[in-house]
Amino acid sequence: MTELHEYTALELHQLLQRREVTPVEVAAHYLGRIERLDPAIGAFATVTRDAALERARFVEDQVPTAAPLWGMPLADKDLHRRAGVPARFGSRAFTDFVPDDSDEMVLAVDAAGAVSLGKTATPEFGLPSYTEGLAGPPTRNPWDPSLGAGGSSGGAAAAVASGMLPFAPGSDGGGSIRIPAAACGLVGVKPSRGRVPAGSGLAGLAGLGVSGPLARNVADAALLLDGMIAPTGYPPAHRFAVRAPGDDGPYLGAAIRGEGRFQLGVMTDSPWDDAYEIVLAPEARAALDTAIEALERLGHGVEAMAPAPEPDYPAAFRTIWQSGASTIPVDAEAEALLEPLTRWLIERGRGVRAQQLAEALEWLTGFEERVIRRFAPFDAVVTPALALTPRPVGWYDAHDGERNFAQQVQYTPYTSFVNVAGLPAITVPVEETAEGAPMGVQLIGRPGGEPTLFAIAAQLERRVRRRHRHPPNW
Repeated sequence: MTELHEYTALELHQLLQRREVTPVEVAAHYLGRIERLDPAIGAFATVTRDAALERARFVEDQVPTAAPLWGMPLADKDLHRRAGVPARFGSRAFTDFVPDDSDEMVLAVDAAGAVSLGKTATPEFGLPSYTEGLAGPPTRNPWDPSLGAGGSSGGAAAAVASGMLPFAPGSDGGGSIRIPAAACGLVGVKPSRGRVPAGSGLAGLAGLGVSGPLARNVADAALLLDGMIAPTGYPPAHRFAVRAPGDDGPYLGAAIRGEGRFQLGVMTDSPWDDAYEIVLAPEARAALDTAIEALERLGHGVEAMAPAPEPDYPAAFRTIWQSGASTIPVDAEAEALLEPLTRWLIERGRGVRAQQLAEALEWLTGFEERVIRRFAPFDAVVTPALALTPRPVGWYDAHDGERNFAQQVQYTPYTSFVNVAGLPAITVPVEETAEGAPMGVQLIGRPGGEPTLFAIAAQLERRVRRRHRHPPNW
């Protein structure tokens, strides 16, 4: 007999729609999984068992089944506030903080009929690309618990990969969805800037941070993204005059059909190359080659892209990242509880002059324009998802902020520039290392190009025939 967590999210959604299983039964099953498995994984910051079952009963009795995520379990990333639930933001400085109000993304998934089971773990304020902070145990990779799950949506990725959730929302300001998705063998989607109304990026510094889904396959990711974009149905209710072009959702159809032939570019350089020693691991190169061969066999045009050096990118991005950290609301007493990397980023950010920040923002605007022009001949651009294999727990220097930042760049050189450019991107697992760790590739689209990305990703997923399974022993 198939257990509920063995179904894909789409299959589970269909079971719920046919009333073959109830929201309460589904929530109870996943809560049992969390209780048994999470002590070894560390995917959850908080589990809200009683509230989740109460919510499931409410959805079952009061919410129309037409709601796009009706009865589907998920969890909020612990950077998002849910009224009455501790919001620790991955930090010891917020151990006792319980908000009175919920964030827009939390309200959106509620409006879509979802059932939150708790809060997924995140590193301190979502700043690092790994989830190993002092506020809780490290979040481990279900494929190999000696490895990290990535970050900052590391808890979400580990929960989905191990079958504690069917899918999960995350946020991505420099790769925070795509990095853990790639490390944990999942599909991760960073939408176009402005695409998701409740997590558009338009209100943030340089427009970096957006919300998107992590899931076991392409169709599941599209199902969740549709619910995040349009919780009460298409067209979505955008709150800004500027938004991603086109209201061409829902995306589930494109992900299921997987149709079309496209022109693809292949990019292996990164804008960090002039500042750090970026080395593409053999396993990352092999995954890229596997994807290229599969895409060519599918009939797509595939063309290598010439390098386009951007030597000023590292300084400009660091200025923005550090300036953003400087706005974290902590007083002098709480600041002593922060981790060394966070303190380093805050201290550097407080030293940024207004002119320096303005110049960095202006430079990054020009960079966005150059990236879009460079990518214009292609329907999508393929890159490695990560430059290295998933990193061991404890690999990052916990005390030297400068070295820590360099390590993160060397692991994830292909993600942050996509946020700067505001483009959509999706990571797709394509194979595993000899030790069984997942490896994947990233597809980057044109502005508002999510339908094309879902179509290509679905084709690639089918071609490489990677089963949508959970890791052994989970």
